[in-house]
Amino acid sequence: MVDKAFTESFQYSHDNPYHDKLEEFGEFVLRDHEAEENRGKWNEAIFKREAPLCLEIGSGYGHFMMEFCENYPEFNYVGLDYRFKRSYALAKKLSRHPNKNFRYLRAKGERVNFMFEENELDRIFYFFPDPWPKKRHNKKRLFQLPFLEEAYKSLRPGGKIFVKTDHDGYAEWMEEVMKEQELFNVTLSTRDLRNEHPDHFLASFKTKFEKIFIEQGIKIKAYVLESKK
Repeated sequence: MVDKAFTESFQYSHDNPYHDKLEEFGEFVLRDHEAEENRGKWNEAIFKREAPLCLEIGSGYGHFMMEFCENYPEFNYVGLDYRFKRSYALAKKLSRHPNKNFRYLRAKGERVNFMFEENELDRIFYFFPDPWPKKRHNKKRLFQLPFLEEAYKSLRPGGKIFVKTDHDGYAEWMEEVMKEQELFNVTLSTRDLRNEHPDHFLASFKTKFEKIFIEQGIKIKAYVLESKK
């Protein structure tokens, strides 16, 4: 059964006070369906410059987002998360960031094809998502065929999805999903990123959660999928 968030009829609903608080940062924060109004015109209307466009699904506390925007000012960057309080806390930090080559969405990753036009994205980042480890909750995992199909539409030819996870079960799930699809070439697949590919881009930074996992001796699983377009 496909998650309703993938469908045209999906509507956001909530009564969380942080939804209104996010209005404080309206110059760079978009909420719910507001992001979908910019489909096909992110560079032209929002960033007002032509540049490679990146989307991070699950920005969390924003460590990677802030570091990437500082180190790669030539990119246009869209961060996204669904949690209200965490989004507000990150928005406060982003308001003080020296670079303004970003926008932040309080939205759902399942809506990628409603937020971005065909061939509009260059990269998608998906780092340390909730693994939903209980079997009855596996269906909540974003990394499934419907998501890859939507991401494929929005990515340009040769566009890439970069993935990292600490969770063995989710890694196995992802690998099975990747075997079932024919839209992407898997150019990196590792169960031990830092020992097997220490010079790879994905090993060049550590998110907040990643530092904790590494200290605990947990190996980082990582994947790169490149569009076959």
